[in-house]
Amino acid sequence: MPGASEAGIEAVVFDVLGTMVDESGGLRAAIVEAVSASGEAPGESTVDHLLTEWYAHVDGEQRRMGEGGRAYANSEVIDREAAEHVAALAGLTDPAAVERLARAAERLDPWDDSVAGLARLARDFPVLGLSHASRRTLLRLNAHTGLRWHQALSAEDARAHKPAPEVYRLAIEAAGCPPERVVMVAAHAWDLRGARAAGMRTAYVQRPVGDPPRSTDRFDWRAESLEELAAALPLP
Repeated sequence: MPGASEAGIEAVVFDVLGTMVDESGGLRAAIVEAVSASGEAPGESTVDHLLTEWYAHVDGEQRRMGEGGRAYANSEVIDREAAEHVAALAGLTDPAAVERLARAAERLDPWDDSVAGLARLARDFPVLGLSHASRRTLLRLNAHTGLRWHQALSAEDARAHKPAPEVYRLAIEAAGCPPERVVMVAAHAWDLRGARAAGMRTAYVQRPVGDPPRSTDRFDWRAESLEELAAALPLP
């Protein structure tokens, strides 16, 4: 695997949403629950549409912030806007149901290998989470999933969203070593491109959803599971 013989690894940083937890599956379930509260379960095509609208809002607003078109807002604000947008499209008016939908990111479930894979890697490396999720959301999500980090970092502390370089610098500074000795693990190729631009090593882990690499992407490791990744990373 490219890069495996280069400088050793001193810390492993993980993207959380989509990489360690099933974000799209959890949001889908939350949308079904919210809309069903009005009395009728939505069809699959309706849920697909509402989920697409959710992501379009989140991605669009994060992009606007990155381009300077909007002041920074954390994930709680953006998720609430997305929930209100989806609720309006679905005709959902129950404030309690909209509030629960807005906080769906606190209840996402981990992938089958996430808890055990993180624990295995934590025996050999300092492990850090690096997430778009706000500090509050990340705290509650970690409690819900049972993910145990040596340190969990929110992009809120950089007042930016990945792939802004200042977000990756949070992890590099927390690791306390040169960026080439820190590996970023993600299921999103765009995230790894940002990490690589910040000087970090990169490891793509395949998930059922995510942003797969292009043929031109050159990441240091690629794995189908955290177990496979743990076996591939050179010990410090």
